[in-house]
Amino acid sequence: MRGVVLVVVDLQNDFCDASAAARHGSDPGVLADVVGAAAGVVEQARAAGVEVVFVRFLGDVGHQGASWRRRDRARGKRAKCVTGSRGAEFCGVVPAAGERVFTKYACFDAFLAEGFEAYLREREVVRLVFAGVFTDVCVDSTARTAFQKGFEVSVLTDCTTPLHLPEPVFLSFMRRVYGARLTTVADPELWAVCPSTEEESSPASVRPAGPVPVTSEWTRG
Repeated sequence: MRGVVLVVVDLQNDFCDASAAARHGSDPGVLADVVGAAAGVVEQARAAGVEVVFVRFLGDVGHQGASWRRRDRARGKRAKCVTGSRGAEFCGVVPAAGERVFTKYACFDAFLAEGFEAYLREREVVRLVFAGVFTDVCVDSTARTAFQKGFEVSVLTDCTTPLHLPEPVFLSFMRRVYGARLTTVADPELWAVCPSTEEESSPASVRPAGPVPVTSEWTRG
């Protein structure tokens, strides 16, 4: 099914298993439910012919910028999802043969992963459906950029959970600011592209990479 992609964000042991929940103060039951629901929606997408794209995080110190390293030192945080570690492995899901995996190197936004945006453009994707963790960190960072680049955004509320902020507040924010469609795995229209006009159904437009020339009459001398 063209036009829609399920984006699975950071379902990795260092973020999702029981020891991770204890470390960052999350409810292990909530995280387990999210992982289970996300694994289920991956199977649902495959059965429906919807492409699944996986995004993973590698937080090795060597990948971190200076500001990231300063923050971790100040807060006593260790590097997470280090290359080759169990913490970096997927939790509850395994990409199938041929499914794309994009890697973020010590950053939140999947659009900073090499090839991610180009792949979506090549596939003429219109809508990104998000599952994974965390709603208020990497899911949000990627959804925010997706919206700004012209993609439609859906968030599976039963397949994600926030780390820092109250869930109702943050989901409401995403709906109001990005026009995100908040839905669940039970939604019969889950994989619908949902544009209302032919113009809106075209692939997301490419935003200018550089400054836009100013042509207003107010710039004339």
